[in-house]
Amino acid sequence: MFKIKSLETIGILFAIFSYLSFSLLDVIQKTLIIYYSVFQLLFIKYLFTFLLSLFESWRKKNNQFYLTSNLKIQILRSLLSIIESGCFVLAFRFMGLADVHSIGASAPIIVVVLAVILLKEKVTTEIWVLIFIGFIGVLTIMRPGLSVFDINSIYALSGAFFVGLYQIVTRKISQKDKNETSLFYQGFVGIITMGCISIIYWQPITLNFLPLFFGMAFFYSIAAYFQIIALSKARASMIQPFHYTLMFWAVIFGYIFYGDLPDFFTIVGGLIIVCSGIYALHKQKR
Repeated sequence: MFKIKSLETIGILFAIFSYLSFSLLDVIQKTLIIYYSVFQLLFIKYLFTFLLSLFESWRKKNNQFYLTSNLKIQILRSLLSIIESGCFVLAFRFMGLADVHSIGASAPIIVVVLAVILLKEKVTTEIWVLIFIGFIGVLTIMRPGLSVFDINSIYALSGAFFVGLYQIVTRKISQKDKNETSLFYQGFVGIITMGCISIIYWQPITLNFLPLFFGMAFFYSIAAYFQIIALSKARASMIQPFHYTLMFWAVIFGYIFYGDLPDFFTIVGGLIIVCSGIYALHKQKR
């Protein structure tokens, strides 16, 4: 039992760093999507993911990294990754970071429900409560009104749903396949599908945007890999309360990059999210 708890604690830590990387990725993508197509952005992201999988396989001396226990599930998982990533990138083009994250906050609840249905995971009452407390914290920060639910919010809602499916499938395949194997197929399927489409919409990358492209590729590769590791070590329902740290980072990066000062409700909501996450980690250590 102690071993299981220790592994899940490691999984939670990787999830936290994964969400931090995703937050930095979102800041960069919101700028790039104005000037470049979603297909071009996805192609470059998955190209770097593919290269990272090769590096990790070499580092771990895994010469059979391409062997999988279930090719169909790996392809399905990779396609879900492309769809959810594309939905969120498009959402950032038409909506603000805050609105997108407020809608995307429904992803943890979707994951928990799908984990119970598809993975037969047992979710304690405490975890359910922590997830909904975290969601209350998000609502406290965002105070969403009717303006959030415009036609473009469909992108964010779809992204949240496919994130839930992606995490469930990742958790399923991670029980048998190596982490670098999952990363390999995610990158390979991504560059094949997006490579064929991005040729049509390709725009020359200027020197001014080159650092942003490298930053986008780096943070996505790291975030995707850390998420795979997290889901290989912890139950999908266990790491979901930490999904709300995305909102915590959104407040910080909003101030750093846009000069937005958090108001009273944002501070209160952030404290609710952080406290729910810390309490979940404390319960897991026990």
